[in-house]
Amino acid sequence: MLIREATAADWPAIWPFFRAIVAAGETYSYPRDLDEPAGRAMWMLEPPSRTVVAVDGDGTVLGSAKMNANHLGGAAHIASASFMVDPAHSGRGVGRALGEYALDWARATGFRAMQFNAVVETNTRAVALWKSLGFEIMTTLPEGFLHPTKGYVGLHIMYQRF
Repeated sequence: MLIREATAADWPAIWPFFRAIVAAGETYSYPRDLDEPAGRAMWMLEPPSRTVVAVDGDGTVLGSAKMNANHLGGAAHIASASFMVDPAHSGRGVGRALGEYALDWARATGFRAMQFNAVVETNTRAVALWKSLGFEIMTTLPEGFLHPTKGYVGLHIMYQRF
């Protein structure tokens, strides 16, 4: 698996799984009916932020991540990131590889920590992955997320200091 900077040519491969994940409404606080131009604007970030894709040997896009400063000004030293893995390629270590890449990018770019603002507590695979990569749950906003089948569930803020 190779992780490389995403280009405009990658968007047609990202959009189908991006759309499906967002429409499911189980893991992202994006509008479930997000259209393609809005999704592209939210995901395909301009420098100094970064959007990458994980691809296999034949160039198939397996997943993607975006990385950026969590806030501006006096809080710009904390990074954030978001990740999406094509469900057709789940269980192959794509999320872990993208997570490790994002952490390496944040450290190399000079950030002092990484914060995830909204990890849905019922997304247990993601929570376990982030914990295994050294993140802590700093707090949970009770009923911070309306899950389409589980109702109101907690929203974790997760953090890792470098």
